[in-house]
Amino acid sequence: MKAMKKLTYIFTLLLIPVLLAGCDSKLIVFDPKGPVARNLSDLIVYSIIFMAIIVLIVFVLFGFIIWKYRARKDDGDFEPEEEEGNHLLEVIWFVIPIAIVIALMIPTAKTIYEVEDIPQGYEEEEPIVIHVTSADWKWIFSYPEQGIETVNYLNIPADHPVQFKMTSAGTMQSFWVPELGGQKYTMANMQTNLFLVADQEGSFYGRNTSFNGRGYAHMDFEVQAMSNDDFNEWVQDVKNTANDLTEDEYSELLKPTVIGRKTYNGTHLEWIDHAHGGSEQYIDSDLYEIHHGEEDSSGEQEQAEDTEQETNDNAEQESEQSTDSSTHEDHSHH
Repeated sequence: MKAMKKLTYIFTLLLIPVLLAGCDSKLIVFDPKGPVARNLSDLIVYSIIFMAIIVLIVFVLFGFIIWKYRARKDDGDFEPEEEEGNHLLEVIWFVIPIAIVIALMIPTAKTIYEVEDIPQGYEEEEPIVIHVTSADWKWIFSYPEQGIETVNYLNIPADHPVQFKMTSAGTMQSFWVPELGGQKYTMANMQTNLFLVADQEGSFYGRNTSFNGRGYAHMDFEVQAMSNDDFNEWVQDVKNTANDLTEDEYSELLKPTVIGRKTYNGTHLEWIDHAHGGSEQYIDSDLYEIHHGEEDSSGEQEQAEDTEQETNDNAEQESEQSTDSSTHEDHSHH
């Protein structure tokens, strides 16, 4: 009876994490919306099942050996024979770990190489190129072929490959859209490439996964995958309605602030590509200093005022764009 109570207590403790896990939102890593994310999700599932089988075998063998070779009352003065070793067993437990590593390494290497190129089935399509520039604490997306730029949101055509050319204006960050693919670092003075495809329309969550200061938690963005016609229509709307991006405006964007969405005509690539250096012309290191006492309070108040002003500006701009978008959506439905 006492053993049953202990078993119930242990089972309850093991069940608590499972129940708490159910309070979390859906694990979007296991809900892929594109071929790249699907490859990675399949690899994760395979690895989990493979390692779960190994853990199960180990625990079953552990319990069996404990039970079989337990001490008994009728053992008396029994002493096991002394063994100097067993070459067969030594070879077996040397080969098994190597086989486990190979079984995990081959599919992992195969998947990593696959996701570094245009996904299978889309090789014949010319990918749309989007430059991704991470800054503190925002994401800047440049469409050089379309001549437009957005901040903290990204529109792409669905069922079409997209090539992201990524860099950073300052600190290192990590670009990640879990439903579309794996994460990849953005680093100043160099460029990393990432191919993604959203094989269905929808809104997908993206964020920075590399801690980079006090604004880190706010450094997320939305990826909106839309039909090719809607994408072209959105590009034309931006070109007709958005303000021109000036070099002074871009310098303001690079300040370490938390801002909302913005949309511009033109791209900062006309002045600088941070993948090739030159960020020091736009980054003021004094803005990263943390003051204390009265200076700190004053600085935070000024930043709060700036953020509030930018938020109001963004709200006005988004309201205008929302009105325009609604008009075009109505037209597309007709």
